[in-house]
Amino acid sequence: MIIFKTVRYKNFLSTGNNFTEIQLNEANHTLIVGQNGAGKSTMLDAISYGLFGKSHRNINKAQLVNSVNEKKMVVEVEFSIGNKEYKVVRGLKPVKFEIYVDGTMVNQNSHNKEYQKILEQNILKFNHKTFHQVVVLGSSSFIPFMQLSALNRRDVIEDLLDINVFSKMNMILKQKSAALKEKVNQVYHQIEINETKTEAQKKYLRDISKLNNDFKKNKEEEITLAESEIKEINSDVETKQAEANALREEFTPKMEKVRGELDQLNGFERDFTTQIKSLVKEAKFYENNEACPTCEQTIEPELKEQKLSDSKSKASELQSGLTQVKSKRESTTARMTDFQAELDKMSEMLSDVQVGLSSIGIKNGIINKARAEIEELSNNHSDLAKANEEFDALMSSHHELLGERNSLNDQSAYNQVISEMLKDTGIKTKIIKQYLPVINKLVNQYLQILDFYVYFNLDGSFNETIKSRHRDAFSYASFSEGEKQRIDLSLLFTWRQIAKMKNSISTNLLILDETFDSSLDEAGIDNLLKIIRTLGDDTNVFIISHKGEILDGKFSAKIEFVKEKNFSKAKVQ
Repeated sequence: MIIFKTVRYKNFLSTGNNFTEIQLNEANHTLIVGQNGAGKSTMLDAISYGLFGKSHRNINKAQLVNSVNEKKMVVEVEFSIGNKEYKVVRGLKPVKFEIYVDGTMVNQNSHNKEYQKILEQNILKFNHKTFHQVVVLGSSSFIPFMQLSALNRRDVIEDLLDINVFSKMNMILKQKSAALKEKVNQVYHQIEINETKTEAQKKYLRDISKLNNDFKKNKEEEITLAESEIKEINSDVETKQAEANALREEFTPKMEKVRGELDQLNGFERDFTTQIKSLVKEAKFYENNEACPTCEQTIEPELKEQKLSDSKSKASELQSGLTQVKSKRESTTARMTDFQAELDKMSEMLSDVQVGLSSIGIKNGIINKARAEIEELSNNHSDLAKANEEFDALMSSHHELLGERNSLNDQSAYNQVISEMLKDTGIKTKIIKQYLPVINKLVNQYLQILDFYVYFNLDGSFNETIKSRHRDAFSYASFSEGEKQRIDLSLLFTWRQIAKMKNSISTNLLILDETFDSSLDEAGIDNLLKIIRTLGDDTNVFIISHKGEILDGKFSAKIEFVKEKNFSKAKVQ
């Protein structure tokens, strides 16, 4: 059982730089009152933040730091489990998160998330969601069990029944199964490789057995044939090489000479073209101008006529020369084309020479391979014995791998059976089905105490059916807010009873946040008080309420929160 003893906090929400300390295990019933905004629910937010790193209400983490001091926010929660004393210290500005067991801090080498897992999974054994189903019934940012999804309902009940260990076991099993599957795949792969090697070894043994005199004779014939073909190819290569050399000696100088002539003709053509353009430009000048644009003197008509006549005469001579150059270039280009055709023949011959040389290389490879195989034949007896030894080793390894494969397959089948047992539909469902009648019975008992005479039933999928006399079946959403709250209260007390029965999430702390202020009528309040007074001495109930005048004097202790200079303070009475 978890005994929450103390919560201390400063610079948390509306509290100042001095610690507010509340003893959680002194009085059985404590009424907490105060004006709106005085800090009544701050205690609940502090406990939630200290244990889980988030407030009970939906408040941004940065807003938890007091807006006046803006630093050194600290929350400390002390509790005991069995004979061990625990203390959790958590704060912001600066960030702090420490867990102490019997005064010694738990190693902080892990990441904050892993450190939180240590607190929730190894120490508290429950999470934020379950804590608020078993310890808290509040009107602010509280999601009643009946408003949770089926998956979240299952999580809460698994925590209560302490069967989430099966989920952890299933997770571990999945990891082991994944590793096992990987190993099985590796073994199958090794078997395939081994079978390939074995077949190759068999083939090798057959090949060695076939190396006999006939095989040697065939290889010698291959060598003879290849050598004969090499002679023929060599003869053809020599002939084509000689022809190619002759063509090169004959036509290469001719090609060089023709290229020179073409270059010279191209030069003449460029010169004639340039001179013609210059004459055209000069003629256009005299045609378009009556005076010199530079000296502004008038150009005489006789001079203009003379200049134009000279330009036309020279242009005619240049054009005639250009025509002759182009004609000669065409004939020269034709000669060059003829020479190029002869050089192309030379290139084809040289290509044939290269093909012949490659064929000679291939034939030499055939000869070398055949001679190597003949030489290998002489070592046949020793290689055959060695090959048989290697084959026997491969077969032995193959049998071992088959045995390992069968063993791994058996383990895989065994894991599959265990996996089916650990699924939600397996052992956990059977355990839950055993407790469902007890849960439904307790809920209905508390509903009767709260004067709500309906029949409540949760099925194996955590869907509810609620029936009342002379009425059809209803769901939780069908009822009024007051009736819903009676159901929520009944479930809260039921979870605490189940937790005590299982000793899973048994705790002394019960906090009712404005439960008396909401939808309960006077009879509902009286009945709720009856239930609270029937709780054992090991339960410490805190009732946060605005109705101090109605509830005053009905509890063994009272804490009043007030605002002084904009800071919340607690006055214990």
